[in-house]
Amino acid sequence: MSPNPNPDLDGLMRGLPVKTEGPQASGTLLLIQVCLLWDGRVSYMIKKIHICVQQKVYIFYGPKHKGRMADNSTGDRAAAGYHKYKEDVKLMSDTGLEAYRFSISWSRLIPRGRGPINPKGLEYYNDLIDKLVKRGAQIFCAIPKKGEICDCSMGIEIHVTLYHLDFPQALQDEYNGWLSPRIIEDFTAYADVCFREFGDLVRHWTTVGEPNVLSIAGYDSGVIPPCRCSPPFGTSCAAGDSTVEPYFAAHNSILAHASAVRLYWDKYQAKQKGVVGTNIYSFWPYPLSRSCADIDAVQRVLDFTIGWILDPLVYGDYPEIMKKQAGSRIPSFTKEQSELIRGSADFIGINHYKSLYVSDGSNREKAGLRDYNADMAAHFRVSRNDTPSDKCLSIYQILGFGQFDKEDSLNDTERVEYLSSYMGGTLAALRNGANVKGYFVWSFLDVFELFAGYHSPFGLHHVDFEDPSLPRQPKLSAQWYSKFLRSEIGINIEKMVSPDEHEHAYYQ
Repeated sequence: MSPNPNPDLDGLMRGLPVKTEGPQASGTLLLIQVCLLWDGRVSYMIKKIHICVQQKVYIFYGPKHKGRMADNSTGDRAAAGYHKYKEDVKLMSDTGLEAYRFSISWSRLIPRGRGPINPKGLEYYNDLIDKLVKRGAQIFCAIPKKGEICDCSMGIEIHVTLYHLDFPQALQDEYNGWLSPRIIEDFTAYADVCFREFGDLVRHWTTVGEPNVLSIAGYDSGVIPPCRCSPPFGTSCAAGDSTVEPYFAAHNSILAHASAVRLYWDKYQAKQKGVVGTNIYSFWPYPLSRSCADIDAVQRVLDFTIGWILDPLVYGDYPEIMKKQAGSRIPSFTKEQSELIRGSADFIGINHYKSLYVSDGSNREKAGLRDYNADMAAHFRVSRNDTPSDKCLSIYQILGFGQFDKEDSLNDTERVEYLSSYMGGTLAALRNGANVKGYFVWSFLDVFELFAGYHSPFGLHHVDFEDPSLPRQPKLSAQWYSKFLRSEIGINIEKMVSPDEHEHAYYQ
């Protein structure tokens, strides 16, 4: 059987390094995606994006836009969130959401990546934010107790991700996007616009969503835009170099993140009173056996997946094993860059969907071309008897978000069990001392999934993509989640296996 997801969150959160220096040291927190219960969505996946003033401004519109999904689908229409956001905000209110996380589309706001702001994009995001604040005020302030003064200032708490995969095509054409250090200045300028225009009501900012996924899937396997790769690691790309480009894309994303964070701290934080951090894709690895080689492989996997992004933000440099394995193919930080990135986060967001069994893969042929996966040198299994994969993101694609990669239904009992399990694991982590501030559910609506199109519906609310009006309908999980948010039902975490007990049982 596959590892139980419940205890892994606790182990993951207790095992991450904590920032101990820097201007925001006292405010550092670990945010996992339970004080507030939230939903999160990504711009391209929910919105019909070509309604901007001009078309073909996203990298999703490039030559590789069509044909990447098994069903040849695209996100051109998706859940039409741009047109239906008022209806969706009401649905959030009816569900009882306390907070909502969404990503801003850089290309919608600044179509050329730099320069003039699109007034329609600015109007849309301002109105969405205003609606969330007002709708939330109705939730929390409709019937204040006698003598109470109700503070309606926050409404549905807003969490914004500045970048999640939809990159301006103009900058991609100009200098290959995240592969160039020029991205640092342009991303910081874009972040400045967002902080200035929306920071009066937005208190929680994530710079880059899952930069490790962006780097691997966009520049090694090439399965998502900008679809760059090279044989034998990826075979359907017009250009790219899988041996080095993932490392350079991640490197520049870390520097761009740190630059945007320092800008916010220096220019906006004192007045706006917000926080800014990043978000990392993760899974918890269990050794397939008790051999030293498999145990070492587990640590190597943690370094290559989480440490790749987190170590620079905590220590100012990459994990030693990554520098050893990749050698000259991974760029180095200068002393000044190391100072810039170290401590550059008020919080760390963790995207965690599943745990995997890991075995050593260091006996793979070391001669010839090597990519990120070859450097990590590990094999992955969902369960003990599975055929191993040497690519962690192929497992990511198979699993989706919680093993719901089959045709879904309104009676999604598996999702209810999954959410209950993960929330219980998060509560257990809190009890064990982890500094957790919230939990996001993926996702509020069925959306266009970047790895699966429309055939992996993970939303709490069903969207009928066959109906031109794209009606929403609550699933069983939405009803359960709403009752949980309103404290009508609870989670019994006493029956859950603790991390220590789980590991002790595993090693017997």
